Amino acid sequence: MKFISWNVNGLRAVAGKGFAQIFSDLDADFFCLQETKLQAGQIDLEFLGYESYWNYAEKKGYSGTCIYTKHTPLSVSYGIGIEEHDKEGRVVCLEMEKFYLVCVYTPNSQDGLKRLDYRMSWEDAFRAYLSNLASKKGVIVCGDLNVAHNEIDLKNPSTNHFSAGFSDEERGKMTELLSSGFCDSWREQHPEEAKYSWWSYRMKARERNVGWRIDYFLVSDSLKSQIVSTEIHNEIFGSDHCPVELILEA
Repeated sequence: MKFISWNVNGLRAVAGKGFAQIFSDLDADFFCLQETKLQAGQIDLEFLGYESYWNYAEKKGYSGTCIYTKHTPLSVSYGIGIEEHDKEGRVVCLEMEKFYLVCVYTPNSQDGLKRLDYRMSWEDAFRAYLSNLASKKGVIVCGDLNVAHNEIDLKNPSTNHFSAGFSDEERGKMTELLSSGFCDSWREQHPEEAKYSWWSYRMKARERNVGWRIDYFLVSDSLKSQIVSTEIHNEIFGSDHCPVELILEA
């Protein structure tokens, strides 16, 4: 069973850069998107054989998540059930027979870490939300988690210690999440490999591969033995992020 996750940083823009062909070529069972930056009715982008489920932010042109699926879910939910955190369209969850699939776009702490306090509140609430799901069946979490967990996960760790996405606080929350019963599927299979999923638009960062790995598939420890393969598709363009992939035994 194949899963793809991609922060498209504006689906309407990526739709004009070959998204439909990329979608077809990757041929996933589940294709999860973050930063769709849409409101309902702003795009007509459906694919034969897929259902789609969308969560829109209240603020226009901001955030937003979506899951395309070949498999009809048992149930679908949006957000994490806390009003403070559910205005920005950050979570879609599909309940399948054997697992929950959670597509998430984690809040960015922003320049100067000015939104760090909110980010910490989000992290605790989201971890509790996932723990509740995991008490029922296995959970697969994918999306832009807006954190490079370890120094190997970004090109220049020494100069980014106090940057959003690499602060001690954010990295610590990622450690807490993993310690609560999840595994980072890419790092599980590639313990020593440096490969990135996001590059700044500044200073030709992607051309020079000055990047960060902030897009993940986390799986419940109970599903870890079912991981077949993982990939970071840094050959695919269209966004400042690239798609990431997980294949699990069906």
